[in-house]
Amino acid sequence: MTVRIEAEVIHLAGRCPAEDADTLLVALQENPARTVELGEAQRLHLAVAQVLLAARAPVRGVPAGDFLARYLLNLLQ
Repeated sequence: MTVRIEAEVIHLAGRCPAEDADTLLVALQENPARTVELGEAQRLHLAVAQVLLAARAPVRGVPAGDFLARYLLNLLQ
């Protein structure tokens, strides 16, 4: 599973497909204060990235994927 929710933290791991955008959005709507952990993320579908950008949720961790670490992380912080 690429989206795992543990209390106040949403973990994104591996390759997150477009379907994960819905799961992520619902989890953030239920609790906007949740932190998104990106440390295990290798790739994010653009829909998942758009949810992260729109929600402006706090993020932590450095994504495993080079592109995500270099470009997306700067936009999210």
